[in-house]
Amino acid sequence: MRHEDLTPPTSRPGPRRRPVFAAAALAGLCLTAAGCAGDGGQSPGSASGPASAASSPSPAQSSAPTPSDSASASSSAKPLPRGPLTGRTVVIDPGHNPGNVEHTREINAQVDMGNGRKECDTTGTATNSGYAEARFTLDVSRRLRTLLEAQGAKVVLTQDGDRPFGPCVDERARIGNKAQADAVVSVHADGSATGNRGFHVILPAAVNGDGADTAKIVAPSRELGVRIAGNFVRVTGSAPSNYIGDDTGLDTRDDLGGLNLSTVPKVFIECGNMRDPKDAALLTSADWRQKAALGIAEGIGSYLKR
Repeated sequence: MRHEDLTPPTSRPGPRRRPVFAAAALAGLCLTAAGCAGDGGQSPGSASGPASAASSPSPAQSSAPTPSDSASASSSAKPLPRGPLTGRTVVIDPGHNPGNVEHTREINAQVDMGNGRKECDTTGTATNSGYAEARFTLDVSRRLRTLLEAQGAKVVLTQDGDRPFGPCVDERARIGNKAQADAVVSVHADGSATGNRGFHVILPAAVNGDGADTAKIVAPSRELGVRIAGNFVRVTGSAPSNYIGDDTGLDTRDDLGGLNLSTVPKVFIECGNMRDPKDAALLTSADWRQKAALGIAEGIGSYLKR
């Protein structure tokens, strides 16, 4: 969905016919980037899904206290194999939380976003059939964790279905910062109009002031985003968004607290549009979600092994 903390930014043009070469160009980034080939927030005009469509938390989740920053960051306790990502730390941020729908007062509370204040979080969007974005993001994030750990990376999730709501966007940023992550990826799916299709990766803009300073992460975050986009095209076969990003699959924004407050390289990925039937058919497919996780994992691996 148009995640996190969102008041839509300045409106952008509506759907355009994508040049035939756009997807091929992104895939080419994978083939030309060193080590890439073979490496193992709601967009403008988006509509938030109905709160009732989001999955309800289990009774245990609903009654659990809100964890502290350190307790909320879940990671696998099993010994990691040695591999090409040994010694690297990756934070995966599953957008929203299935329990948010039961905690609207808490998630509507205003928090710092680095250059202003916005809501702690949102419920996320959903497909027209009721498959919640929060379920999608957690599923893809768990698959992504498995793939990265198999290569030796230490993986931290900002939430793993282990808390009643949230975390808030400022806490999500702090988790990545505290872990001194080599890369952070926030996983989402959009909630735009029917006919708007494809994925896009959101990059941090240059923000300085009111507690935010992204100067040091803008360039490496862009490199991370480019590599994820190229691999996502190659592995999933999905094309870059036809409604945002000017057919590049990349979008730069300054209104997301999760990016503004990050001190380590971080991007968001909108894996598709849950409100478009064709994209929804992909997002609800377990086979496609595995491909999405693999595309993201190979993009992260390419970035970390560069």
